[in-house]
Amino acid sequence: MIRVVVVDDQAVVREGLRAIVQRDGDVEVVAEAADGRAGVEAVRAHRPDVVLMDLRMPRMDGVAATRALVDDARLPDVRVLVLTTFDDEPDVLAAIRAGAAGYVLKDVAPTELRQAIRAVAAGGATLSPSVATTVLGEVAGSPTARIRPELVDGLTEREREVLVEVGRGRTNDEVGRALHISPATARTYVSRLLARLGARDRSALVAIAYEAGLVRPGAGTFEP
Repeated sequence: MIRVVVVDDQAVVREGLRAIVQRDGDVEVVAEAADGRAGVEAVRAHRPDVVLMDLRMPRMDGVAATRALVDDARLPDVRVLVLTTFDDEPDVLAAIRAGAAGYVLKDVAPTELRQAIRAVAAGGATLSPSVATTVLGEVAGSPTARIRPELVDGLTEREREVLVEVGRGRTNDEVGRALHISPATARTYVSRLLARLGARDRSALVAIAYEAGLVRPGAGTFEP
C-alpha cells in the first residue's frame, strides 16, 4: 500500500484527488492539508511514501514546503510529487530545484496520475515522457528562458547523450535501447551525471538538460 498526503488549498481538489488516487486500492490517502506549513506538519506526523503538493498556497507555498521536506533528515524516504496548473513557469523549475521527485498537471488523466504516484513511490522514473515534454518543454520554450550551456561543461560526449535521453523522460532501460548500451551501463551513467552535476535526483537532471539547451521543445534534438 502506497501512503499519500495531499496538500492543496482547495477542499474540492483534495476531495477529488482522494477519490482518484485510491480507486485501484493500492494507494491510501492518510492525511490532507490546506497549506504548505500544515502539509509539512502532516508529513512529519504520518511519514507517507508520496506527497501530492500544490504549488500556490497560503502561509507556505509548495516550493518552500517541498524544500523543507527534502531537507528534513527525518524523512529520507518521503517523495514529493508536485501538481500544478502551470500558470507560472518559473515555479516548475523552482520546485524541481527544491527537490521534487516529479510533477503532473492538474488536468492529468486519473490513470496517469496514479501511474505517476507509483513511479515516484518506487523511486524509479519519476517523470513520464509526456509530462517532461509538455511541462519542461514549455519552460524551455518560454520567451524568458535563458539557455545555459555552461551547466554541462566538462561532460563527455556519451554523458551528454545520456543526459539528453534522461531529459526526454526515458527510463534506464529506454536510455540503454536508444544508445545501444545495457540498462546497467545506463544506470551507471545516470549515477555519474547526478554526482558530476550536483543533481539531487532524476528530475533535476531533466531540468538541467532543458536549461543547458540539450533538449528543446518538440524535436528535442541533441546539440553537442
